[in-house]
Amino acid sequence: MVARFLEEKGIATIILSPTPEFNRELGFPRTVAVEYPYGRPLGEVNDREGQRKVLLDVLKALDELKKPGQVVHLPFDWPEDPKQTKWHPPEISPIVKLFLGEIKKAGAEGRKEK
Repeated sequence: MVARFLEEKGIATIILSPTPEFNRELGFPRTVAVEYPYGRPLGEVNDREGQRKVLLDVLKALDELKKPGQVVHLPFDWPEDPKQTKWHPPEISPIVKLFLGEIKKAGAEGRKEK
């Protein structure tokens, strides 16, 4: 939503996403698709060079994609089957830790509704 607002104000934006079709359906502006698992849009943890390459390609795409709705696919491959990737960090993030009780409660209520 922020990206669409910025686009309306004349500021070009770009979204890095593993689900470009979803972004297109929602009317997001320029999208860079990367075939990486959720939670790892820039690449593997501690792979500074790989993450740098992704970011540079995203910036290059921002310059190349001239109008909203366009999608470019990056040529990077995840080194393992994405379904096998352990994408959760070894320690809970501070924001999740802060709201963990509410998150668990919402999950339990959601399961009851089914």
